[in-house]
Amino acid sequence: MNRYLTNIFQLGIKELFSLRYDPVMMFLIVYMFSMAVFEEANNAVVSVNNAAVAIVDEDQSQLSRRLGDALLPPHFQPPVMLSLDEVDAAMEAGHYTFIIDIPPNFQADILVGHPTIVQLNVDATAMSTAGNGAGYIQRIIARELVVFMQGHDPGHNFGQAVNLVTRARFNPNMNSKWFQGVMSLTNNVTMLAILLTGAALIREREHGTIEHLLAMPLHPVEIMLAKVWANGLVVLVAIALSLKFVVQGALSVPILGSIPLYLTGATIYLFAVTSLGIFLATLARSMPQFGLLAMLVFVVMMLLSGGNTPLESMPVGLQMIMQFVPSTHFISLAQAVLLRDAGLDVVWPEFVAIAAIGAVLFVAALIRFRTTVTLTQG
Repeated sequence: MNRYLTNIFQLGIKELFSLRYDPVMMFLIVYMFSMAVFEEANNAVVSVNNAAVAIVDEDQSQLSRRLGDALLPPHFQPPVMLSLDEVDAAMEAGHYTFIIDIPPNFQADILVGHPTIVQLNVDATAMSTAGNGAGYIQRIIARELVVFMQGHDPGHNFGQAVNLVTRARFNPNMNSKWFQGVMSLTNNVTMLAILLTGAALIREREHGTIEHLLAMPLHPVEIMLAKVWANGLVVLVAIALSLKFVVQGALSVPILGSIPLYLTGATIYLFAVTSLGIFLATLARSMPQFGLLAMLVFVVMMLLSGGNTPLESMPVGLQMIMQFVPSTHFISLAQAVLLRDAGLDVVWPEFVAIAAIGAVLFVAALIRFRTTVTLTQG
């Protein structure tokens, strides 16, 4: 047993030295857990932030001015007043995302109960901002109309029979950077762990190093375990540093839960995805083939695991299939621990699921790796 552990340790050290002298991989590790996380969290924003808005006030009434005053930062810039003739040129030039046209006699029609129309012109070039912003403006106008009418007729209830009050828990300001930073880190863990282990095996096969290893008294499982622990350790250290200096530091995301618990889950997850990386590398014959295969698998894992789209919004059959993918459970674990302060009593099923899937992937990779070794020796 001591000899096996020594072999695995020494082979792992060899992997670390090989990685140290690979400048491309070293740059990729640093970039993926620093600038990539920071840029995605800051720029992949789906909420409305500092949107440019203009108002064509053809009414010049108290109510029309009230609507303009209700468009406040940080969602909107201070509204700019335009004339009706300037609307088309301003929209074509892209100066404003939203232009609100308030018609003449707007307040008078509202007070006497006549139907009236407020026109909202939207530049839908940025689709998510346009869609969310239009909803924001609609709710703002509806709210201001209710408050205005209650002030003129206090005895009449212009509100709804049921007043729904929404309070956001865990992220009260709906800051998308909090969610996006954690999810970007999680997605990068998946991609880099697969690439590191798979590329290490492909590189050894292309350079002939694997034949040297096979000439030694080593077993395939020792070679595999060495790659798993060495590359997994590198990614785990990168996760811890990125979580501390990028997510908590540069992005100012408050981590509510236990970081050691998250890193423990990440360790188990790395065992699963590094095994997956080795399995994919045994299917590919060259580095370009492995890159294409890994990207295909990674994109599916990233898009369908619940990090970009809630799992509940997917078809039931697809939800069941994704339960056999380790990234689904790791994303659920990361969100629960880091953003909702969940403990082991809540996330232990995710730990068990990731470990079970990882064991299956490791056995499959080992069987395939032994087959590859046999073919190489033959």
